[in-house]
Amino acid sequence: MDILDLFNKGGPAMWPLLVLSVLSLSVIFERLWFWLRILTQEKEIVERVLDAATDNWEISTEIAQKAIDQPIGRFLYAPLRLQKSDAETFRLALESTAAEEVAGMRRGEKLLESVIALSPLLGLLGTVLGLIQSLRAIRIGDLGTESTAGVTTGIGESLISTAAGLIVAIVTLVFYRLFQGFVVNQVKVFNKAGNDLELLYRQSPPDPNKSTLGIVREPTQERFTSPRKRRKNNSTPTPEPASDTTDKTDQNPFPDSPPELENES
Repeated sequence: MDILDLFNKGGPAMWPLLVLSVLSLSVIFERLWFWLRILTQEKEIVERVLDAATDNWEISTEIAQKAIDQPIGRFLYAPLRLQKSDAETFRLALESTAAEEVAGMRRGEKLLESVIALSPLLGLLGTVLGLIQSLRAIRIGDLGTESTAGVTTGIGESLISTAAGLIVAIVTLVFYRLFQGFVVNQVKVFNKAGNDLELLYRQSPPDPNKSTLGIVREPTQERFTSPRKRRKNNSTPTPEPASDTTDKTDQNPFPDSPPELENES
């Protein structure tokens, strides 16, 4: 009995099971290729970025930028590309990027969960429909005769859909749990790499005077001042010469004294 014959004897429930199996296989192969590329390259990327960060933050940023096709590369490049950052901003960039990347790694999980839940139910539905069709042909007077032999055969064939549904669900469940394990492991990798990079940043942050990456100095107010106002602020007013208000009468130490006292003196 070949696969095509089994498919035909499984009943109408085999068609939706076939659709679910195709969807499940497409997601499984896509995720396998996705994880194969990640697991074979991420360790090297992390080591190169961290080693470069101990000596030169610019080189570390360039290495992370070249690896942005990988989740770990985008994760490490997110805080390094900031032109103005402190320790809190650096950590916030790591956390937000990690949450986004982990969400992308879980792509396809909802579809796999649906296949796991629906496949056994569809198989059971096919079996129930097959049993209804087989038992409908049984008559009470035919029990124990040769005419009931075909009924038992029909009952056996109706169980094919249940077996097919269980096979689809079990295979999908195995890969679903495997992918979940990969995601949990990636969370650990992100935490360790992010903590190491943040520790290097706190110990030796980029020099704003020598590097165009990382921390930069605040722009001064003069940079945003118009040339006209700048010339006005820079121009120093010429001090006016003190007017000589003294005259001959100022030489008198008692200018308001009466003339009599003046003569007496």
